Amino acid sequence: MDMRSAQVIMHGRWAGTLTETVEGYEFTYRPDYLEAKDAEAVSLTLPLEEKLYQSKVLFPFFDGLIPEGWLLTIAEKSWKLDPRDRMGLLLACCKDCIGAVSIEPINATDDER
Repeated sequence: MDMRSAQVIMHGRWAGTLTETVEGYEFTYRPDYLEAKDAEAVSLTLPLEEKLYQSKVLFPFFDGLIPEGWLLTIAEKSWKLDPRDRMGLLLACCKDCIGAVSIEPINATDDER
């Protein structure tokens, strides 16, 4: 299984990293984001802390960003995604979410951001 990672963008800034692992999922805030005076938690269930959050399933907050119903059906067919591949759906569908948080796949050059 390829481990996939995503930038969690909050108000246009890279706030943290979400990674799919063999055991499930991990989320951590970036140190520079935590140091910002105006830093906000991406979710009440993921408070601003210097710790590694771990979950056997995709964190409910991130899972809630994935579209539902007819929009999900269109996304699954357009990108040929498995509806059980929650990380794949998150990466494909949540680059331009309504609200403060968006999700972008991590590429090798993204550390320069």
